[in-house]
Amino acid sequence: MSLEAKKVLDPRRLNDLTDDVVIGFDIGSRTGKSILLKGDLIYTAITPTAVFTQQTVEKLLAIIEAQSGVSLGKIDFAVGTGYGRIAFDLKDTRKKVITEITCHAMGAHFLNSDIQSIVDIGGQDAKGIRIDPKNGHVIDFIMNDKCAAGTGRFLEKVAELLGITTEDLGEESLKATTAADISSQCVVFAESEVISLAAKRETPANIAAGIHLANARRIKNLFNRIGLAPEFLFSGGVANNVGMKKAVEEVLGQKFIEVNIDAIYTGALGAAILAQQTLTSSKLDMAINI
Repeated sequence: MSLEAKKVLDPRRLNDLTDDVVIGFDIGSRTGKSILLKGDLIYTAITPTAVFTQQTVEKLLAIIEAQSGVSLGKIDFAVGTGYGRIAFDLKDTRKKVITEITCHAMGAHFLNSDIQSIVDIGGQDAKGIRIDPKNGHVIDFIMNDKCAAGTGRFLEKVAELLGITTEDLGEESLKATTAADISSQCVVFAESEVISLAAKRETPANIAAGIHLANARRIKNLFNRIGLAPEFLFSGGVANNVGMKKAVEEVLGQKFIEVNIDAIYTGALGAAILAQQTLTSSKLDMAINI
């Protein structure tokens, strides 16, 4: 997809962009995302994550090239982030790897510079991030990567148990008359609760609502440890789940900031921005040393 930067990014950040053609890869556990910055345009690509990271990167590059006409040899710099950020080759194109925490923070900052907190729920972990609105740098963060509870993979499993698609799980939860009580923090026991509730003829809608509410409470527990600043963004693949969004907003007592791009691309955007910043820093260093 091709988007105009001025329609996606915070107007206060547009002058921070350079003419360098760069690409950011966010290779998540479930989905690979990429963003190419070229002049005033933003090109996006998305694909399921393959077994080997290189396959995912090559698929993303093929999509980007088909859209933009920019081949790998014409890209000035690349940044990789996410689970698969290390294990891929870009031939002679310069690249570096940066953590997804840093990339999500910078991506959010360029989408809206008022953002100070980020909820990032991916396929296998959930994160709470605090950022400095002056520069997009990370102030503090916390992540739950020891258990699948509350992650995209867990929601996929619940959807399977309820006999609906993952995409429909959030919408189903909005039909609930009352959220079912899901008390277990462990994904294995939570699955058992879902099966037990279904056996008692609890409606799929009420079960879905209960799962989303339990997950939202886990997110609140993360922010209880690092603090929740106003103006916050929901990023990651689960950000597209309307039931999860509603539950988190209700539990935290704040509305998410709306942005003009699918928030699943936040990490890839931050990676691309950081690629430009890396080149700018290198050029400054060269000028100083001349």
